[in-house]
Amino acid sequence: MTVEQNVLQQHSQKHQQTLLNQLREVTGTTDVQLLQHALQVSNGDLSEAVAFLTEKNGKVAPQDDAAAAYYQTAQGGASERYMSVGSQADTNVIDLTGDDLQRAIALSLEESSRAFRETGITDEEQAISRVLEASIAENKASLKRSHTEVWSDSPNPHDRKRQDNCPVGLKNVGNTCWFSAVIQSLFNLLEFQRLVLHYSPPARVQDLPRNQKEHRNLPFMQELRYLFSLMVGSKRKYVDPSRAVEILKDAFKSSDSQQQDVSEFTHRLLDWLEDAFQMKAEEEREGEKPKNPMVELFYGRFLAVGVLEGKKFENSETFGQYPLQVNGYKDLHECLEAAMIEGEIESLHSENSAKSGQEHWFTELPPVLTFELSRFEFNQALGRPEKIHNKLEFPPVLYMDRYMDRNRETTRIKREEIRRLKEHLTVLQQRLERYLSYGSGPKRFPLADVLQYAMEFASSKPVCTSPVEDIDASTPPGGTAAQLTPSAPEPGTCNAPEAQPRVSVHKPFTQSRLPLDLPMHPAPRHITEDELRVLEGCLKRWRSEVEKDTRELQGSIARIHRTMELMYADKSMMQVPYRLHAVLVHEGQANAGHYWAYIHDPKHSCWMKYNDIAVTLSSWEELVRDSFGGYRNASAYCLMYINDKKPFLIEEEFDKETGQVLSGLDKLPADLKLYVQEDNQLFEKELQEWDALQTRKARQEKTAPGRPAGTEHSDPESPGEWDPSPDRSAFKVEYARLLRLAQEDTAPENDRRLQHVLIYFLHNQAPRKVLERTLLMQFADRNLSFDERCRSVMKVARAKLDLISPDEVNMVEYEMWHRDYQSFRDTTVFLMIGLELFQKKSYVEALIYLVYCYQYNKELLFKGPYRGHDEELIGHYRRECLLRLNEHAAAMFESGEDAEVSSGLSVMNELVVPCLPLLLAEETEEKDIAAVEDMRNRWCSYLGQEMEPHLQEKLTDFLPKLLDCSTEVRSFQEPPKLPAYSSLQLCERYARVMASLSRTPADGR
Repeated sequence: MTVEQNVLQQHSQKHQQTLLNQLREVTGTTDVQLLQHALQVSNGDLSEAVAFLTEKNGKVAPQDDAAAAYYQTAQGGASERYMSVGSQADTNVIDLTGDDLQRAIALSLEESSRAFRETGITDEEQAISRVLEASIAENKASLKRSHTEVWSDSPNPHDRKRQDNCPVGLKNVGNTCWFSAVIQSLFNLLEFQRLVLHYSPPARVQDLPRNQKEHRNLPFMQELRYLFSLMVGSKRKYVDPSRAVEILKDAFKSSDSQQQDVSEFTHRLLDWLEDAFQMKAEEEREGEKPKNPMVELFYGRFLAVGVLEGKKFENSETFGQYPLQVNGYKDLHECLEAAMIEGEIESLHSENSAKSGQEHWFTELPPVLTFELSRFEFNQALGRPEKIHNKLEFPPVLYMDRYMDRNRETTRIKREEIRRLKEHLTVLQQRLERYLSYGSGPKRFPLADVLQYAMEFASSKPVCTSPVEDIDASTPPGGTAAQLTPSAPEPGTCNAPEAQPRVSVHKPFTQSRLPLDLPMHPAPRHITEDELRVLEGCLKRWRSEVEKDTRELQGSIARIHRTMELMYADKSMMQVPYRLHAVLVHEGQANAGHYWAYIHDPKHSCWMKYNDIAVTLSSWEELVRDSFGGYRNASAYCLMYINDKKPFLIEEEFDKETGQVLSGLDKLPADLKLYVQEDNQLFEKELQEWDALQTRKARQEKTAPGRPAGTEHSDPESPGEWDPSPDRSAFKVEYARLLRLAQEDTAPENDRRLQHVLIYFLHNQAPRKVLERTLLMQFADRNLSFDERCRSVMKVARAKLDLISPDEVNMVEYEMWHRDYQSFRDTTVFLMIGLELFQKKSYVEALIYLVYCYQYNKELLFKGPYRGHDEELIGHYRRECLLRLNEHAAAMFESGEDAEVSSGLSVMNELVVPCLPLLLAEETEEKDIAAVEDMRNRWCSYLGQEMEPHLQEKLTDFLPKLLDCSTEVRSFQEPPKLPAYSSLQLCERYARVMASLSRTPADGR
């Protein structure tokens, strides 16, 4: 095949796929065969294909008001965006029926085709733009914060420093976890990494026709190189991919937004990279067939062999990511078997059959084999996609021999044998089911147990009375038991006594145990020894026969399963091994959730979990738990296997001269090495500035052990500057008292810093001039002029203040210290009121106070360890509030009452959800992260449950907000107005609250 034919074929396949996507979007039909049939009938004419599908669907679609209402719901379900036909609120709403609908669809398709011809961008590519634009817009909007919001990055750059050679994470810049998962999976393919890092744009790029694709591809490739280079050699724990995402956003323009499909993004990303490498390949191989490394890495070929209306056909097709259906299958091989065979299998091998069907046989597998696991189905009743949470197993090593064209005949023989075994297996399982579920009613039991129960009943001690004869049902409630009348004994039974004593009535709802004379089990009333002996012998023999038959059936079933498992275990069918490289996981529902990736590290033979900025050591057991499905609504969405016989895919690069493995900056080309070095220098400067700042704040190291920081001050003035007059000695006495209080070791509830501002200043090493002026301002207060001595001290203080020149005291610094103390008092009031409300179980109000307490306290602790309160204590009660509010809201949702459901979701949307980024931003607090996981799991557990459609719709609208893993903090309620307290009032109330707390708070989960 010539280059031109190959290009034309690829273009034709892409064009056909575009038509299929347009038909699917317009008509809502998901049946691929029906869509292809419509295109064949219409000869590729979209308008005729749409007409064919709408007419076909119209024959079975109900034409009533309910259908019209459903159509409106299916188109979006948002009443504020869609109005019913005939509404007077909007006269521009048009009722499209009949020919009008056909014309509108035709115009839509024509517009879509025209846009594709002009820009070269398909509807699928425009769909990707929607999420990119939404992500960037959200990221930019989050930068506009009020003073009550927190930036997700830790202010301490050491927290953001890369440890040793730990892999570098990617920051989530707003719903871009899908980007991180895909990029990390590709980056850890070392051959792909090398291709990207060493890519250089075509030298004659200026002479090339600069269409929109080229405007996108080349800048994106450059940004991808920069991003990869930082992931290789950065000293940062994680890097920001915003510039690469920004270019993707700029490449498309749309006003809509949606959660991006990771498989679709991977497919499009490889298309863009393929285009970029194609330009380079064509330049380097003029006159020769260009080799595109992206095609060689990720694309393979298969042969479609089949029969269509009695005529045989055989076509060769190219594939990239191979789609697999999940629903109805238990493991990856079952999915592949179903995907490789379509239609009637028998018709493929018969000579004179009019049935249709086809088989796929791989002729060439790519080094990197990617499977898309289709876990979404469209719910026609609800008008939206839903996620399939079924469990699907996949192996760490996948042998592809049975799907290769060269093994076609061998595989067909084995498939036929497996089909025969499955038929036999079905018969055996049906027989076994009759033994294990015996009975004709709605309840079934194992036959062996039924026989055992019958034998136990027959062997029970006979009773001589009816089970109701000893109870007088006519006795009124609360009355006494009547005298029981003995029954006349029947012949052949045990003799009853002539009279029976009065017994109490058994009350099943008030008595805790059964009467002693009531038999524990039913028993036969009349049975002879001969009857019992014969019956026991039969029942025992029958039970033994049943157990033997059951064991034989179970053994036969196990042997058949083992035979099928070993069907492809011979060496001839284990020559094409593919090893699992990466698993992309999705947690959530169809239109919302979170992505992360498990990637195998061949160097250390371990699995790593890449979850945005967090890169942690994992295990196969954790991967299985999160990827197979059926747990926490998380499941694998994309599997990436690599050819185990092509180690170059994951092999490190070696230096040609020394033979040493290249690592770090040595792996980079000169331009990228310089780029990373400059970024590392900026980060080193940030580290140095932080260390210098902390050194200035670390004077407490000079303090003697056990003494609070800042108590090294002796006097606000040197002794020579204070004369011994009584007025002046008052300053020394007061200062000595405050210094003594600052040095005392007290319980947490007796916080001396609340008693006086100078104690707070002493603890935090305030400058000497600030201490002096603060003390003088205290004595200069007019409210202290109680007697002549006080007035004398006040005059001295004022005189001293007048003598202080503006150069001696930095008033900006002085005011800053007093603002900090006021902030400390406000933080104390927030904490005190928040804890009081928490103890009263007023969690809504308590949360607001504790959130602001944590925010203000964090700002104070950033300036010094003694500036604020115990951060762990505040964080614990903030976390407890959120957990209890979450449980309360979930219980309200479970009630199903509209008012309760609305109230519960309102609590989540207005209080809990805005606080989650605050918990996720604190990387050092694992309990906060665990609490967020618990809250999300609580709501995700509803996805697999049956519920009313309106509850399902509300849950679908709510979960995207809850599952948004971005750590960007949005707006929150305004802080409550704080009451004024004197120092004495504040100290007493704070002491009462702190003393009432438990000394060992609970874990909070």
